[in-house]
Amino acid sequence: MHPLLEEVHELLRRSTVEFAEARVEPLAKAIEVNGEYPRQLMGELGKQGLLAPMAPPEYGGGGLDFRGEVIIIEEVAKHSPTLATLMEVQGALIIDSLLSHGSREVRERFLEGLVKGDLIASFALTEPCCGSDAGAIETRAVKDGGEWVINGRKAWVTSGQYADLYLVFARTGSIEERHRAITAFLVPRGGCIEVNPMGVMGIRGGGTAEVSLRDCRVPDEYRVGEVNRGFYLAMEKLNLGRTCVGAIGLGIAERAFTEAYDYAQVRRIYGGTLAELGVIQGYLAQMYTQVEALRGLIYLTAYMRDKGLSEFTKYAQAAKYLGSSTAVNVTRTAIQVMGAVGLSTESPLEYLYRDAKATEVYEGSNEVILYSLFKMLRK
Repeated sequence: MHPLLEEVHELLRRSTVEFAEARVEPLAKAIEVNGEYPRQLMGELGKQGLLAPMAPPEYGGGGLDFRGEVIIIEEVAKHSPTLATLMEVQGALIIDSLLSHGSREVRERFLEGLVKGDLIASFALTEPCCGSDAGAIETRAVKDGGEWVINGRKAWVTSGQYADLYLVFARTGSIEERHRAITAFLVPRGGCIEVNPMGVMGIRGGGTAEVSLRDCRVPDEYRVGEVNRGFYLAMEKLNLGRTCVGAIGLGIAERAFTEAYDYAQVRRIYGGTLAELGVIQGYLAQMYTQVEALRGLIYLTAYMRDKGLSEFTKYAQAAKYLGSSTAVNVTRTAIQVMGAVGLSTESPLEYLYRDAKATEVYEGSNEVILYSLFKMLRK
């Protein structure tokens, strides 16, 4: 057992492994290659308390710590990085936002359904005009009595095609006020919302979409957090999300290493096996080292969050960067070890490589992550 984990975490890992091998692996290609959205699996995860493990038991969650959530996502990502991404969005970005900043009405009406996977929600921050520069968003919310009227367009919205609810970030002040004038709202899907699918290279089954809002009216009770504090809410929850993306990278890298290692033991070449060649031994040793170094950072980052340590924010950026870059490096090396077999669509490495690349872009591109981390280091 890893020194930063406890027995409860390993028990959770074992139950997740059983579920992932029995239910996720058989559907992996349908999700990752054919782009099928795994709504049924989201419901099954929810019923077992694995979709939002940090949520309190009264909402159907496990009342666990962040390390528990990270371990679940890591194990699911070995089989379907797309499903792990959907879990990260639903749990770390949506459910945790409603638990900490949602009104009582919102929590009572929607949380149990979200935790159990009966409802699907999307995190709608990015827009066609601006991705990493979230302070420049143009979607606008105007107060009208006891309601807010929201108009705008969101892009690259994970689960956007299938969501029942959208956590929408909208401008509630002038554009010059940038991030100091953004507010979050929970918007149920209805006639005021138009959804257009967006094709993507990786995370194909994620239901990515452009979402347009036209005169969407929501009561003030559906505001999440204080007026003009939505940007800070988004950044707070994205630190959880970025750590989870690092865990997705860990799961991808672990699976890629295992595939390459096992193949090298049996592939015959020059009268022996691939594993007997010095260059292949070097590749495998490098991959193992990268995986274990990443594991240490991910578990440490989650541990810091569980203990309320202020350094968590910096570590979350590092976890996202190292997790995604390690996933790309290890899957690329695994393909080199396996040669043409690694390129085959019959091999999981084909979709793992595409999904690994996606982790370098979503939840903040790695370039922006490094820029943000450097600014934190200067303080």
